[in-house]
Amino acid sequence: MFGKFQFAIDRGGTFTDVWAQCPNGKTRVMKLLSVDPSNYPDAPREGIRRILEQETGKLYPANKPLDTSLIEWIRMGTTVATNALLERKGERTALAITKGFKDLLYIGNQARPNIFDLEIVTPEMIYEDVIEVDERVYLQQDRCQLPKPEGLKTVAGITGEKVEIQKEIDEAELRANLTEVFKKGIKSLAVALIHSYIYDGHEKEVARIAKEVGFTHVSTSSDVMPMVRMVPRGYTACADAYLTPCIKDYLQSFAAGFQSNLEGVRVLFMQSDGGLTSMETFNGARAILSGPAGGVVGYALTTYSKETSQPVIGFDMGGTSTDVSRYAGEYEHVFETTTAGISIQAPQLDINTVAAGGGSRLFFRSGMFVVGPDSAGAHPGPACYRKGGPLCVTDANLILGRLLPELFPKIFGPNEDEELDKKACFKHFEDLTKEINSFRADSDGGKQMTVEEVAMGFIDVANEAMCRPIRNLTQAKGHDTSRHILACFGGAGGQHACAIARSLGMTTVFIHKYSGILSAYGMALADVVCESQEPCALPYQKKNFNKFDEKLDKLTQECVKSLQEQGFSKEQIHTEVFLHMRYQKTDCALMCSPIPSTNVSSPKYGDFETAFTNRYQREFGFTIAGRDIIIDDIRVRGIGKTVTQDNTQLKQSSEVPIPEKVTKCYFEKGYQDTGIFLLEKLMFGQTITGPAILIEKNSTILVEPNCQAMITAAGDVKIQVGSGEVKKVGTDLDMIQLSIFSHRFMSTAEQMGRILQRTSISTNIKERLDFSCAVFGDNGGLVANAPHIPVHLGAMQDTVQYQIRTLGDEIHEGDMILSNHPRAGGSHLPDLTVITPVFHKGTKKPVFFVASRGHHADIGGKTPGSMPPFSKTLDEEGAVFWSFKLIKNGVFQEKAVTEAFMAPGKIPGNSGTRNLYDNLADLRAQVAANQKGVILIEQLIEEYSLPVVQAYMQHIQNTAEVAIKDMLRQIGRQTQQHTGQTKLMAVDHMDDGTPLKLTVDIDIEEGSAVFDFEGTGPEVHGNKNAPRAITTSAIIYCLRCMVGHDIPLNQGCLNPVKIIVPEGCILAPSENAAVVGGNVQTSQRVVDVVLKTFNVCAASQGCMNNMTFGDSDVGYYETLAGGHGAGPGWDGRGGVHTHMTNTRITDPEIFERRYPVVLKNFQLNSGSGGDGKWIGGDGVIREVLFRKPLTLSILTERRSFQPYGMAGGQPGKRGKNLMLFHDGRLINLGGKNSVDVVAGDCLQTFTPGGGGYGVKDEEIQQSDLPRKRRRMNNAKENDFHGRGSLSAFKAAQEQA
Repeated sequence: MFGKFQFAIDRGGTFTDVWAQCPNGKTRVMKLLSVDPSNYPDAPREGIRRILEQETGKLYPANKPLDTSLIEWIRMGTTVATNALLERKGERTALAITKGFKDLLYIGNQARPNIFDLEIVTPEMIYEDVIEVDERVYLQQDRCQLPKPEGLKTVAGITGEKVEIQKEIDEAELRANLTEVFKKGIKSLAVALIHSYIYDGHEKEVARIAKEVGFTHVSTSSDVMPMVRMVPRGYTACADAYLTPCIKDYLQSFAAGFQSNLEGVRVLFMQSDGGLTSMETFNGARAILSGPAGGVVGYALTTYSKETSQPVIGFDMGGTSTDVSRYAGEYEHVFETTTAGISIQAPQLDINTVAAGGGSRLFFRSGMFVVGPDSAGAHPGPACYRKGGPLCVTDANLILGRLLPELFPKIFGPNEDEELDKKACFKHFEDLTKEINSFRADSDGGKQMTVEEVAMGFIDVANEAMCRPIRNLTQAKGHDTSRHILACFGGAGGQHACAIARSLGMTTVFIHKYSGILSAYGMALADVVCESQEPCALPYQKKNFNKFDEKLDKLTQECVKSLQEQGFSKEQIHTEVFLHMRYQKTDCALMCSPIPSTNVSSPKYGDFETAFTNRYQREFGFTIAGRDIIIDDIRVRGIGKTVTQDNTQLKQSSEVPIPEKVTKCYFEKGYQDTGIFLLEKLMFGQTITGPAILIEKNSTILVEPNCQAMITAAGDVKIQVGSGEVKKVGTDLDMIQLSIFSHRFMSTAEQMGRILQRTSISTNIKERLDFSCAVFGDNGGLVANAPHIPVHLGAMQDTVQYQIRTLGDEIHEGDMILSNHPRAGGSHLPDLTVITPVFHKGTKKPVFFVASRGHHADIGGKTPGSMPPFSKTLDEEGAVFWSFKLIKNGVFQEKAVTEAFMAPGKIPGNSGTRNLYDNLADLRAQVAANQKGVILIEQLIEEYSLPVVQAYMQHIQNTAEVAIKDMLRQIGRQTQQHTGQTKLMAVDHMDDGTPLKLTVDIDIEEGSAVFDFEGTGPEVHGNKNAPRAITTSAIIYCLRCMVGHDIPLNQGCLNPVKIIVPEGCILAPSENAAVVGGNVQTSQRVVDVVLKTFNVCAASQGCMNNMTFGDSDVGYYETLAGGHGAGPGWDGRGGVHTHMTNTRITDPEIFERRYPVVLKNFQLNSGSGGDGKWIGGDGVIREVLFRKPLTLSILTERRSFQPYGMAGGQPGKRGKNLMLFHDGRLINLGGKNSVDVVAGDCLQTFTPGGGGYGVKDEEIQQSDLPRKRRRMNNAKENDFHGRGSLSAFKAAQEQA
């Protein structure tokens, strides 16, 4: 017997789920609409009220505060914070930030979110005003040679490092600025000052003054999350300031619905890390995943068994998206994620959200079945919801008989009393089926499809889309997907679980009896968590162990004290200690707990080093011997153990269950008799053989043919998944299989990329993710490429085809070929491509090829980094490989490749590679990635046969060709309508005056085009020559941008296009021409001239703004953002990378910590975007102060010719590079230069703005008000943005 009621509640966006344990041991479950103002003010309180009333028989009036005498505790997860962030409805907030950085959070990491969107859409900032705080601290550096100001104050920071106070806060000035903002009605303030994670004195001072001024909430970044990196820490402080007041308001209103404001009741809230915290300490930065975290805890504690240790994949399929996570005995956390465009540094469960849910929309495009990422949302919802919505996954399940309207809640129609509308749904599918059959009749005369076949096809495609992230989540960390249990929950997942498990090779699906409300039940099972963390900067060495122990002791005591104050005894409290560890000179930090050790050479808490190296080996396949391990942070997680159990046991029965009714349900073989069972009537031990449908109050479970469901003692459903019927797939085009093969080929390239990232060693590949992996057909034509690094698109195809032409029959099984020469399809020499042929038994020639291209940090040549700004010949740029057999007959040719890497050193003034160890390690990683690709291709052939796989390779290429032909016809007709002809022409210039001229001749009938660069200037005596592969990549990029939706990026894109590049011009240089600048600069101008030719939009900055500095001890390279061009219906975005690059910028704190520099200024260059009806994006200003003598090199463009405007819009401002020497001289460095600097010299870079579009409206011309950037269509604001480590990895790859 229990003394009082216990409530666990998940307040979601649409529904609120309630789980309750009654005093007599009975459990209750309830689901309510989260917002229903005509019936109740607050859903969680209403759920509690109804259960209390029903279970006690006592009246609890809805309009009076609830009596809490019978309530022991309430645990809750809420989407209040997430919704406020997504909808931008948080507290009005201002940001106080170090002077010179007012636009830092707007610029962020400078990468754009979607590389193919010509209209760059980023979420609005959550602060509405900025106060620049005139303060500055420098990290003390032994190598610093700047003169010390008299009276310079030096203090020890939190990490023990010394900090120089260069500028104290002017209190009077700050108070005046804060007062001015406060008078605007802004009451919440976020504070983010540079290096405050080490020295928080200035942030505390700002907070004190702000509170005196009257700000009701102040979030300092050093308090919210004291971790290095100013940008995510600043975002986190802003999120906390923006969201915490909303949470506090909600908590107050919730508590007000109870007597004495819930005094005497333990009220706990779920945090993003899967732990509960008290109502008083619940804050915005840790509330983002409050609801989904409950689901992870729920399946982790109900599905995972310590006896078998079989890991579990959590699969939570909702209306608009699906959450995927993993549990193997401990929660998997990430410490930085992005939600609604805001990066938040806080411990969060690694919940990966993908754009596939019941509301994901169904499309037929250019011969392909496409599911999502667009969603119908809650309103209007799927077509069957009677709100005029589009076709969605839910509609397909309804058509196939997998959802039964008569057993579904009758909540649809104008009076919310009608059932699902199957008739309207069928009509939509009939129309779509006619469109599909018409396309087939016109293209290949293929078999006509039925409505059911079309609906089934979309389900198959949706399932494959959901399988991809699960494969990536497991295999990315070296786990076998098939060895997991699939734990399915959420309203929609039960209809797809069997098919997904079968596709992934899993044999068991587990569906908890509370699967429809598992997040709420997870709250009941969760522990209370308290975390304490401090930054650190010490190496893991014996001399520092006492310091680690002291800090861990202190943080442990803080956690224990906090939990004891919440009522936990010492016996109930458990603590976990962690060190955030990384190898020196890497960014890949792992949060590690120790393994037990009696070794005196370990801290008293255990052996952290072995824990780190073991995990590093497992995740990345190697360790770095002899390299120091650095501790970035010290963390303690205190856990207050709670015991909540639902001990309900079902009666046992061996009787064969009798279905409530039998319906017809559609599967691969057509309609089959399918029994309908009510889960509440089934007993322990009963088994149901598929096909069957199990109906539960809040979800529907489909047991597919060849699967068997068993009811457990607790009432859960355990499904054994059989192999299923193998669908016979022929070589003729099946458009459903076309989409599935497209996913499988892309998955192969993605998994290759994961292996490459895991096993590589260099920062460029492992952390910056500057690589691509791809699959090619037997003729070298591109099939699938991942990720989409613009400058790599299609370029590897030329490399593979060169090898086929050159080596021919000399390509043998067991060979791998290394190549980088521009004439052999290379882009620039540091990009090394490893190519592997795939042979099949009985074939003499390769049937496929796989390849991986990675940017190696150094391959020799004239300067470190192998990117010399003044190279005149290819010899000066590093080691050259044409068709080098890296592996011959299965043997890695280490001696020969080492000689090739050192060969540039034989040329006077040059050096061989300066980092052979990394070169060899990364090449081995590329070999491993290719080997994975070979295995996956062989598995595909084994599953479907060689003729089928090769046929679908061709079908996928044909599909891309159709999409490009459709686009070219459309552009051709528009051009003909406006000009009377189908020939387009444009010219643009490099800064040295070299013209890039393009004529495009479109054949409307054929849907083809000739891209002719006749008239382009000759090869230059410098390094801005661009190999042919660069032009190919730029054209594929532009075509994909102009298509405007996802298409397979492969050889088919270029089939309708003929590219003519005159021999000897800057785009087809001679064999020994220098090309390193062509890859990073001329590539941008090729894009500019293509987009200008098609009249698409104004020019973006057209430059990557390359800057390098270094000496014998240190080297740094960056590319810098600028302005984005405006277009028809949108303003350009400022401070962002465009077109052929998308690299992230180093965070200011990392920049100053690792290098002898000070970043004095990094902000938008206001007004540098071109004017017009739609204004171009602004460039940026970046000032770097040098602290010691170094060699500086710059390689830039658009310093002479401005980025063009379009349709009457004005051009963007050109960029400039200035050097302010320590003696006060200011000189213009020009676009390309190399200069020796000394301490006190300062580089000032002004990057170009984007061009404007259209003639400015008369009313705008006459207005004196500042222009606010806007766009015509705001629909993209609701675009789906993924979440979790997979989404972060994809973003990082596309920002390499």
